[in-house]
Amino acid sequence: SIFGALAVYALTVVTGLLLLMFAFYPTLVHLFSRIKVRHFIKSMYPVQLLAFSTSSSAATLPVTLETAERDLKISNEVSSFVLPVGTTINMDGTSCYQAIAVVFIAQVMGIELGLTEILSIVFLTTISSIGTPAIPGGSYVILTMVLSSVGIPAEGLALILGIDRPLDMIRTSVNVTGDATVAAIIDKTNN
Repeated sequence: SIFGALAVYALTVVTGLLLLMFAFYPTLVHLFSRIKVRHFIKSMYPVQLLAFSTSSSAATLPVTLETAERDLKISNEVSSFVLPVGTTINMDGTSCYQAIAVVFIAQVMGIELGLTEILSIVFLTTISSIGTPAIPGGSYVILTMVLSSVGIPAEGLALILGIDRPLDMIRTSVNVTGDATVAAIIDKTNN
């Protein structure tokens, strides 16, 4: 049934996003910054919560800046440059979500995707996520473009719109965590 397929889709997206937030980023923090992983995760919790509730990296930016400087001890010079730029172009959560969404829509619509199409999806979602607006639902236009570029009717987007809001909330939390991770790495290399 379509509801079972949507549940598997949502679970896949959530799993991918949580792996980014609680495995990939902490690994980068551990390997390339001077911040303890436990402290990073604990400090980022309020930022992630605000990002989750607003679905907007831009609305979360003041809290992200404050947390980076006060709690993570990232210099103002680094955080005031890296975090606003990250809010605009670092949309890892969105990229992960979009790739899964396109493959799901293709499967439901019975469209076969070959290796070329899969590689195109990964490339396009990564590149297009850079231009995704940092607002709730900002990825719909970009997702429509990616669907069309690999021959999937844009109407397929309607399949996932009903459950997109909570997924948008989680991917925004991932995006702000990624911004802080990059700031922590750059701050270490700067000192």
